[in-house]
Amino acid sequence: MTLQNNLVGQVFNIQRYSTHDGPGIRTTVFLKGCPLNCKWCQNPESQSMKPVLMFRADECTSCGRCIEECPNGANSIVDGQLVIDRERCTGCGACTKPGVCVANTRKIEGKPMTVEEVMEQVTSDYNLYLNSGGGLTISGGDCAVQPEFTAALLKAAHNEGINTCVEITGAYPWERVKDITEHADYVYYDLKCMDDAKHKEATGASNKHVLENAKRLVEANKQIQFRTPLIPGCNDSYEDVKATAGFIRNELGLSPIDHLELLAYNNLGEEKYLRMGADAPQRHKRQSDEYLDELNEIVASI
Repeated sequence: MTLQNNLVGQVFNIQRYSTHDGPGIRTTVFLKGCPLNCKWCQNPESQSMKPVLMFRADECTSCGRCIEECPNGANSIVDGQLVIDRERCTGCGACTKPGVCVANTRKIEGKPMTVEEVMEQVTSDYNLYLNSGGGLTISGGDCAVQPEFTAALLKAAHNEGINTCVEITGAYPWERVKDITEHADYVYYDLKCMDDAKHKEATGASNKHVLENAKRLVEANKQIQFRTPLIPGCNDSYEDVKATAGFIRNELGLSPIDHLELLAYNNLGEEKYLRMGADAPQRHKRQSDEYLDELNEIVASI
């Protein structure tokens, strides 16, 4: 097996001791880039391949040190408050260097890393993987945006005897999805909306590739788990959930209760939009436990 240890990818987080991104205890590597623009995205900083400056304005002391450090003149003080011109900001990280922001309100999300650099962190928990049945999970964004880097990481993990999993949207043509998932032991796959028009409205893209690739992955006998993030008023009605479970049963020939996980709405990403200087999405409330039970009963009945 040819390994590409010097291949460079754009990474925005490496999370150790993950227990929700595949079997056992895992290290989840979050890559930059996504083909979708979901209105409820929990990781909006992942959507662009470029580094993103996250800024906690409510904790800023407006000391002005960042104004002098920024090579692009993106920082200024207006009416006593520090303001960032996002069109000028390139995410270079000059304002995040030690000693610049004394209140530590700034962080760059996204940096280039080689396969070798990522694997140094992944292999440090090798014994945890063996004891728990865990391993490496590659998420995002959508790791299919960086197919060569993703495949190289998966191959490197297998070379070390580490189990692999990918979390993908399936929104690319089959050849790209195939090239990535053939190196994955498990696939976690998003099914957001069965209705194509609703899918376009919510994510900015058609679900055509999503549904076709789901069928191909099942035909390829991949160990696959489908996930539906439930968004109030978008895809969490009885009819929506029934349609998703029905697709898994009727089109894929799988048991929905064994292969579909409904994820209650999570608002942890809402604050991130503000830190990015972007418009915050519509705020929603998490579904009640009683309603989630009803939706899961529908899945079990299909």
